[in-house]
Amino acid sequence: MDTAVVLLITTLAQFLQIYSVLLFIRILLSWFPNINWYDPPFSILSQLTDPYLNIFRSFIPPLGGMDFSPILAIVLLNVVSSLLASLQRAVVF
Repeated sequence: MDTAVVLLITTLAQFLQIYSVLLFIRILLSWFPNINWYDPPFSILSQLTDPYLNIFRSFIPPLGGMDFSPILAIVLLNVVSSLLASLQRAVVF
């Protein structure tokens, strides 16, 4: 198959893996209320992850002070990553 397609699928799969790690870090850091999200390392992380998380926050509002929307966001990201991995294996063979 075309090497450009394989390269595109591989790049997307790696991007989703990196983005999953960034989401996980963002979620873990949200447990620390003293973090100033306007400081440079945290503001960059917030700017990268919050638009994606906000999509799910519009569907699932916080319940009892707990935000469950990141669970759905990570599940969807993992499903898409799995689909890309399957597609990647199918294209290579």
